Amino acid sequence: MARWSMPGLSPRRAELAKRGLAVLACALLTACATNALDTAPADPSQPWTPTAQSATPADASPAQPAAAAGAETTPQARTETAPVRDFSVPSEPVVGVLKPTPDISRDKPYGLADLIDIAQNQNPATRIAWQQARQAALASGMVEATYLPLITANVIGGYQKYENPLPLAIGSVNQITSTTQGISPQVALQWLVFDFGQRGSVHEVAKHNATAANVLFNGLHQKIIYDVTRAYFIYGAARSRVGIAAQNLTNSGDILDAAEARMKNGLGNTVEVAQARQQVAQARFGLVQAQGAERDTYQGLLGAMGVSPVTELKVKPANGRALPASIGAPTEKMVEAALSRRPDVLASFSAMKASQAGIGAAQAEFLPKVYLGAIAAGGNSSLSASGLPNIGQMSSASGVMVGATMPLYDGGLRAAQLKNAEALAAATEATFQKVRDEAAREIVVAAHTLRSALASYTAATALAQAAAVTYDAALSAYRAGVGNISVATAADSGLLTARLAQSDAHAAALVSAANLAFVLGAMTSRDVPASLIAR
Repeated sequence: MARWSMPGLSPRRAELAKRGLAVLACALLTACATNALDTAPADPSQPWTPTAQSATPADASPAQPAAAAGAETTPQARTETAPVRDFSVPSEPVVGVLKPTPDISRDKPYGLADLIDIAQNQNPATRIAWQQARQAALASGMVEATYLPLITANVIGGYQKYENPLPLAIGSVNQITSTTQGISPQVALQWLVFDFGQRGSVHEVAKHNATAANVLFNGLHQKIIYDVTRAYFIYGAARSRVGIAAQNLTNSGDILDAAEARMKNGLGNTVEVAQARQQVAQARFGLVQAQGAERDTYQGLLGAMGVSPVTELKVKPANGRALPASIGAPTEKMVEAALSRRPDVLASFSAMKASQAGIGAAQAEFLPKVYLGAIAAGGNSSLSASGLPNIGQMSSASGVMVGATMPLYDGGLRAAQLKNAEALAAATEATFQKVRDEAAREIVVAAHTLRSALASYTAATALAQAAAVTYDAALSAYRAGVGNISVATAADSGLLTARLAQSDAHAAALVSAANLAFVLGAMTSRDVPASLIAR
């Protein structure tokens, strides 16, 4: 064994010095590790700051020594003397910089297809799903790599020094020092030749997972198309409500003009004028609310697109064709065809197949594995001792071996892994059935919702037409002196309600149609939702 000597010290003192240095080194290492606690909050009730926690803790406040001495403190007194705790965090200016999304013109009007195209190129969710699909594909490739041998190159070098004291000093020499040093380069091969299909099962799991990731990538694009379409129609409805509110303000102004004219001619009174002015104020308030909702839905559209909230763009109105009166109920064949192309159903099916393949991988753990190993190594070393010449030598070695491993006992680990794989397969099978049933139910419900929306739009259209006739008649009668202000204002309010209902029903029908296309797995292109509003 090599010994460490300290010239000038007795063996006992040298041993004590070495122990002291070891204790000091351990203390220094321990102090360095615990000093990192200074960067954490000093107390559960105290805020974290990026500097050292040198501030006086809350329990050293002037109110607490009195409490410790037995002085009574009322809740009001404790509130007044409580320390102020600021839990704000240091700002990072670069994080808060918002920039408009590039390649978007502020002057060009964008239609629905253009907005979808921007979303598919700019939405961060598409890049996340893309990377996840790439990771799943690489996982499959990594499993394939296990079929090939593993070749490694190693270099091992070393140096040893030995000091052995002599029983009797020979002149000025009281110990013999010898050193050994050498280096050995090696090339090794490891190859798992046979494993009873374990790698095949793992590869099948990876392939099914990669398929699920690819399907979900396309499914995400379908969802983005639907989300943008839905937000576009809702934004269009909000813009329509602004127009209706503006028209209502104009109608209320007409009633006010009629009331003032009647009063000027001696036919009216101040109560009618006040009531008409109230109607104008109410209409102006409704216009302000509609404009606020329009701004909110505009941000909802930007959010669905995944672009910066400070982006400014013009949106083409959704001037669509007349909606059909109704649609037919989905047939069983239609539902089956939709389920066969729904991304969520297909991804769940791939996950089920992957978990079933995982059972085979767990079963293979009970069987032996055959492997092949080979090595080729060379080396040189030298030996020197005090007073003797160096001795050097070179050597080389190579070999090939075939072996097999057979696990005998592992405390039930492999059995537990197999049970876990079987449970996972059963759970994913149940999940697949659940996803498929829910998808079929979504199709039926979406069709019913669309039929209800179309019926509502038909009824709202008839209501708006009747309310318009009523308003025109009431205003004309009031101007002619044969009507009263209450009937005119009521007709104005009824017309507003009917037009808003018609606008909302139209937007609801378009959203329902887009939703039905989405749940049918047909929302696959930016041109699909555009066909809903094409003339």
